[in-house]
Parts: sequence; structure tokens; C-alpha cells
Amino acid sequence: MTRSSRIASFRNSLAFKVIFSTVLLCLGVVWLTGSALYAQLSDGIKNVKVESSVAEARSAIFNAQYRIILASDSEAKAIKQIVDDIIVNSPSVIGTAINGREVALLRTKPMPKGAIDYQRTSNQMLVSSIPQELRLRVQKAVSTEWSETMIRYTDGTKVPALAVGEKITIPKAGDYEMYLLFSLDSQNATLDLLSRSLLLTGIALLLLITLITSLVVRQIVRPVREAARIAEGFTAGNLNQRMQIRGKDEIARLGTAFNEMALSLQDQITRLSNLSRVQQRFVSDVSHELRTPLTTLRMASEVIHSSRDQFDPNIARSAELLVAQIDRFERLLEDLLEVSRFDAEVAILESVEFDMTALATRCISDLSLLAKERSTSIELSHPKEPVLINADIRRVERILRNLLSNAIEYSDGKPIRVKIVASDTEVAVGVRDYGVGLEEQSAFRVFDRFWRADPSRARVRGGTGLGLSIALEDARLHNGELEAWGRPNKGAHFVLTLPRRAGGEIVSRLIRLQPEDYPSTV
Repeated sequence: MTRSSRIASFRNSLAFKVIFSTVLLCLGVVWLTGSALYAQLSDGIKNVKVESSVAEARSAIFNAQYRIILASDSEAKAIKQIVDDIIVNSPSVIGTAINGREVALLRTKPMPKGAIDYQRTSNQMLVSSIPQELRLRVQKAVSTEWSETMIRYTDGTKVPALAVGEKITIPKAGDYEMYLLFSLDSQNATLDLLSRSLLLTGIALLLLITLITSLVVRQIVRPVREAARIAEGFTAGNLNQRMQIRGKDEIARLGTAFNEMALSLQDQITRLSNLSRVQQRFVSDVSHELRTPLTTLRMASEVIHSSRDQFDPNIARSAELLVAQIDRFERLLEDLLEVSRFDAEVAILESVEFDMTALATRCISDLSLLAKERSTSIELSHPKEPVLINADIRRVERILRNLLSNAIEYSDGKPIRVKIVASDTEVAVGVRDYGVGLEEQSAFRVFDRFWRADPSRARVRGGTGLGLSIALEDARLHNGELEAWGRPNKGAHFVLTLPRRAGGEIVSRLIRLQPEDYPSTV
């Protein structure tokens, strides 16, 4: 099986569609739930860290400010010793110190003349570790401010951290800013572990959902697939297959109803098939059996008809009627025999190459006397070049004669237009009359055997009622099509479309079924 065929089978699989849509929806739900849960947990972890860090920073800054104030009357050396004790000896966030933190003491304003510069950072931390935006907030605020940042060391090491700062005052040195930076490594590690746990849990949940859904869908889809397989077998002619029924649930009731329907269909198909065979055999046998007495009647009628001048005028007229009705009877028998061949599927094509225009011209010429009797005329429109087609000329001629005879019979003395259009792959013939026409719904039944739109009219006009039915079968035998259009008192339009070579495919319709002149005559 190729990749494209596998993809097509998946797309056409109900189980795949249900599982895919379920997993896709569950994926969205899991993602939304996981995202919300991760956001809440991460916010909670960060808030705890912020609260603890701000509290610790406030305490440390307060103690530092208190110690510096107590030493305000001492020498600068004592204050410097306090600053060194607070900053230089602070445990680094890198290493094994549990409560490690970095400390920075930065000048707020330029250093006065003669004053000692106390600006420094712990553990070779760069001053750029303190965000400028945080410094501006600390300088303007009267309370503690904080911000996330990245601790940078002189050796290039970087550590994510939380910076908390507040203003302090150093005697004889002016305003300074004191910052404590707490590492966020443990919190980030916790969040990473949390995200991985949520991801693995989501994947495991999706796998479980997929497994459960596939099991449930399999229980439901299996009977559907079995029903589809049995229905396809019915289409292929295998009428003996039935669904296996297990349990007493809804699927079991569906299987029982399906089997009962299949049994009923099998009985009806068998009965109709037998009836059709009997009917076909009856039509065929009757048609053949009637040929012998009909031949005898034909010979006797011709003898009587040849001597009609010696008879009384009423008897002579009866002889003419006898010959006419025997002719009609022969046509009916021929039609019935042809119908029986179609039913028995033994009709074959004897394809030859011929000119469709020449054939149509000949058919029109042969029917010109009948057209004259009906006070109508036939106009033929065709390409200048010969329209060569490979088909069964006898059957195509029969189609054209049926269409032309039908148009003449119901033209009501109005002209008939015949149009031939050809392409590289098809040949189309349109026969348009402007007579009594058809009801719109009758166009679908006009090709039914023995069907007439007006049964009372059938006693005056028309033939056996099989002509159009045989014409349609002849067209389909060529892999072509015959269509009908009509409106009451607006005439009818029959379109025959045949492939240029018998058995070929019809690619397009060269003549539109609804006539081009119809809207203008409404």
C-alpha cells in the first residue's frame, strides 16, 4: 500500500476521525488545564520567594542602617568596618551556602569632597547586575522595591536572581542604595521539574485517552464496518451474508434489524429476479412464436391488397387498413425482440466509421414525406467538415429516426431544428420541436417503456411506446447519453451525446439541454 493510499484510507476511516478529533480536543483541554495549573503554581512559588526575600532584605537593610547610625559618632574607620562586615563578608549565592545572597551598596549622588567612598559589591559582583529601572524606583521610593535580574560576576558567571533594594544614609557620606540579591536557581529548578512533570503527565493522559477512545470506538465501528461490508456484498450480488449478533444492547438491536432488512431485500430481489426472467422469457417466446403466423398474415394481406381494385370500396379500404396494422404489428414485434435482447444483455455493437451529418441528412430525407403530411419542415445545422464517428450505424440511425419521428408527430405543423456539434471526443445531436411539448416532470419518464404523457392521445398519435426506451438503450450501449427537455406548448428538445469512438468516455456536453431560444419565447 502506497503512502497516498494509506493517507486516503485514514481520511475515509470513521474510527480515525473520531479518535483524531477526540485526541485533538483532549490535547486542547490538557494544554489549557496544564497551562493554568503551571501559571498558578509558578506564581505561588515566585510570590513566596518574593515575600521571603523582601522580608529578609528589609530586616538586613534595617540592621545595617541601625548599626551605621549607632556608629555615626565614631570615626570613619568604624563605619567602614561595619560596611565591610555587611557587604564583603556576605555569603555568595554560588557555592554551598544555604542562605547565600549578594549585597551591593551604591552611591545615589556624587561623593562629597573629602568623604569616604563606601560603594562596593560582594563577591566580585558587577554593578550592572542592578537594573537601572530598579535603581530609579528605589531613589524615588520611601519603601523597599524589588525586581528580577541576572547576577553577573567578573569571571562571566550569570545567576538568575531577585534584587531587593532600599535607600540608606551613611553619616558624612550622603545617600546610598543598598541591594540584596537572592538566587532564583532553586525556584527555577522547581519550575522546570514542575513543567516536565506536567508535560509527562499530559502525554501519559493523552495516551490513555487515545487507548480508551480506540477501544470504545472499535466496539462501535466494528459492527458498522461489518454492515458496510455486507451491504457491499449485496451490491455485488452476494445476498446470503448476515451480521453476527452479540449481546442485547443497541448495537445488537441494530444488527437484528439489519439482518431482517437483508432477508426482506433478498426475498424481494429473488422474487423480482424470477419475475423478470419469466417476463423476459415470455416476451422473447411470444415474439418468436408470433413471427410465423404474422408471416402468414403478411402474405395473405399482400394478396388481398394487390387485388383491392376488384373489391367493393369498403372492402378495399379494409384491405389497406389490414396491411397498415400488420406493418404496425411487425414493428411492435421488432421492438419487443430488441427489448428482450437488452434485458438479456446480449445486445452487441457492430462499430463502423461513418459521417454523422450524412446519416442525419439521409434520415431527414426518408422522413420528409411524413413531415410534409404533418405540414412541418426539418432544418439541419451542421459543421462544414464531415463529422466522422466510430459507432454502430444501425443503432445510431434508429435513434435518429425515433427522435425525428417523435418530433414530427408532435410538432403541430411548426418547424423542427436539428443541430449537430462535434469535438475531438464527442458528437452531439439536438432535435428541437415547437409543438405540444412535455410537462417538466414528464421529461424524466419519457424514456420508460410503454409510458405516455397523454394515454388518450396515444390512440391517435404515436407508435408502440418503446421507441424512446430503445433509443436510450442504444445510446448507453455506446457509452453515450440521451436526454429530454420539454415545456407544455413550448415544444421539446432531445439531445443525443455519443463518444467519437464507441465505448469511449463523454468528457463534456456539447449541446445544452435547455434550448438557447427558450428564455426568449417564455
